[in-house]
Amino acid sequence: MPRFYVSQPLAVGQLVDLPEAVAHHVQVLRLAQGEPVTLFNGDGGEYTARLSAIARRSASAEITAHSAREAELPFAVTLAQALPEGSKMDWIIEKAIELGVSGVQPLAAQRCVVKLSAERAEKKLEHWRGIIVAAAEQSGRNRLARLAPPQDYKNWISQQEPQRRIILTPRAEQSLADWARQQPPHAVTLVIGPEGGLSEQEEELALRHGALPLAMGPRILRTETAGLAALAILAAFWGGM
Repeated sequence: MPRFYVSQPLAVGQLVDLPEAVAHHVQVLRLAQGEPVTLFNGDGGEYTARLSAIARRSASAEITAHSAREAELPFAVTLAQALPEGSKMDWIIEKAIELGVSGVQPLAAQRCVVKLSAERAEKKLEHWRGIIVAAAEQSGRNRLARLAPPQDYKNWISQQEPQRRIILTPRAEQSLADWARQQPPHAVTLVIGPEGGLSEQEEELALRHGALPLAMGPRILRTETAGLAALAILAAFWGGM
C-alpha cells in the first residue's frame, strides 16, 4: 500500500486534503479514486485512508483506521556526519533513515572539502528534509528523524551532549562490536569523519570531551560506509534488525 507523509493532525473519520507533493505522487503512481493508502504525520502510528477525490493538482482521502505500529530502533542513535563530497550526504542520510537513525547532525570538519554558506546550508537542509521524508515513507517508519543545522566540528564537540559520543577511529584499541556486546542498549551519537578522516587534533579534542574511541575492524571504511556499518552493528547487538 502506498505510504505518504502528511504534516498535519490526523484522525479517523477525517477528510484530508493531501499536500500538493503527495497529490502529484498519487498522479505519478496512477492511483484511482477508492484505492487505499497509508498516511502518517510523524507523531507515531499510521492511518489507513481511501482516496476520495483526485484532480489534476489535488487529491483528498478519507481516514478509515489507525494503527499504532512503529518501526523504530529500541534505542536512539544520532549520526554526526562530517560533510562528504558531492551527493554522498544524500545517500548517507537516505540509508541511515532506512537503518533507523533518530537524528542527523552535519559537521564541518577540518578536512571537509564542502564548505556551506548560510544560504547554501538552508537549501541543503530543505533538500535533506525531503530525503528524510521519502526514506521514511519507503522504509515504513512513522516518525521523522531530527535534522540539525550544520555546525563547526570543534564548536559542536566542545558542547555538552546528553548521549554518549562514539568516535570511530582505526587507532582505537577496542572494536565497536566488542563494546556493544558488553553494553545494554542506550542512546549514542556516532561521530564520522570526512573522506580524509578526522585530524589527530580533532580526535584528541573529542577524547578530551569524553568521546569513546572505537574501531570498525582491520579495514579502513569510506565515510559513506562507516556510519551505516556502525548502525547495523548496534542494531544487530541491541535489537532492531
